[in-house]
Amino acid sequence: MLKIFNLAARNLLRYKRRTMLTSALITLGVVAVLLFISVSGSFKSMMVGQITDSMLGHIQIHKKGYVASVDSLPLNRNLTGKQINKVKELLEGDQAVEAFSMRIKFGAMFSNFTETTNIRLNAVSPKAEMATVPLLQNRFLKGEKKGLLKKGEIIIPELIAKGMQVKVGDTIVLVANNKDGSVNGQTFTVRGILEGLSGPGGRDGIIHIDDARSLLRIGQAEVSEIAIRLKDIGELPRFSDLLSHELGSIRNKLDKPVFEIHTWEKLSPFFNIAKMIDLMTLFIKIMLVAIVLVSIMNVMIMAVFERINEIGTIAAIGTSPGKIMGLFVMEGFLLGILGTVTGTLISLVTMYVLNISQICFDFGRQTGLLLAPTIEATDVVTIGCIVIAISVLASLQPAWKAARMDPITALRHV
Repeated sequence: MLKIFNLAARNLLRYKRRTMLTSALITLGVVAVLLFISVSGSFKSMMVGQITDSMLGHIQIHKKGYVASVDSLPLNRNLTGKQINKVKELLEGDQAVEAFSMRIKFGAMFSNFTETTNIRLNAVSPKAEMATVPLLQNRFLKGEKKGLLKKGEIIIPELIAKGMQVKVGDTIVLVANNKDGSVNGQTFTVRGILEGLSGPGGRDGIIHIDDARSLLRIGQAEVSEIAIRLKDIGELPRFSDLLSHELGSIRNKLDKPVFEIHTWEKLSPFFNIAKMIDLMTLFIKIMLVAIVLVSIMNVMIMAVFERINEIGTIAAIGTSPGKIMGLFVMEGFLLGILGTVTGTLISLVTMYVLNISQICFDFGRQTGLLLAPTIEATDVVTIGCIVIAISVLASLQPAWKAARMDPITALRHV
């Protein structure tokens, strides 16, 4: 094996220009794939962080059927006292949970004493909400961020603030229907204005959870949803399965599930964009395979035709077909190794330069987002193994052709 390795290395050094061109093509493919994976992965992680850390949390728990009817924000599908305690007991006993927030979601009429419009409200406990979605305060356009809000204060969406000509410090009235159909109103002071979002979330305001209980005349403990933040988002599949197992076994009197668990992936349409990014990554990997396959096959086929006399000579002196085949396969293997190592080093250096350069970009209303390309060691190893494996496979056909040559016919070749 060592002799075959030495002969293969010498053969590659004999044809330096061809070896350099082939390894350069492989290097280019490896660099393209690794940089695309790192940059797209950074963008994906950034967007996932913006969504989970400023709005949704990583996981949400609702009463069965709530999400299906969430557009109407039903109060009759809230989680009640015993159900809340069961969830709290489970969350507080798991080390993977960093924080969780109880929310009451409901619709109300918003009035500035001149005009009236509808608003969606998220009633939260400020301390728990900030721990669960720490980037929420970054969405503030105006107003005091510290502490989120106090009782009697409201944070309104930009859409309503502009449409109703409401400013920070103004007094407004919220009017809401209770579960029993009665109507109640309450005055609030505008604490801040929240960045607008597309979709229904563009009309979401925030009030204190105690104010919601007063406005809705809720006497007992009940919430619409429980949002959960994990210490490591990588624990999401395991923890989601755990919650589904623990809470899925709880049934009501009709023997139907009480709870439903949704990860951010099921709640946000951005997950479809994330899947598109993954699909694009797959296509880039396929292109890499094609580049390596064509490059190696072309080089090895040319090597076989150029060295027909040489192949005939070594076959005539007793070299077995297996060793001849192994020689050409080893050359393909070494080309793959050379291209992979060079491409990986260039990619890592480029990522380092991009990180220390601190390149920022804007995404929608978000400004100054930092591009921080990183790549997992498993991705590097996987790409390297794919390139080397394809290099070996691409050299098999030319190597088989060389090994099958008749020595006499090869020696007569001009």
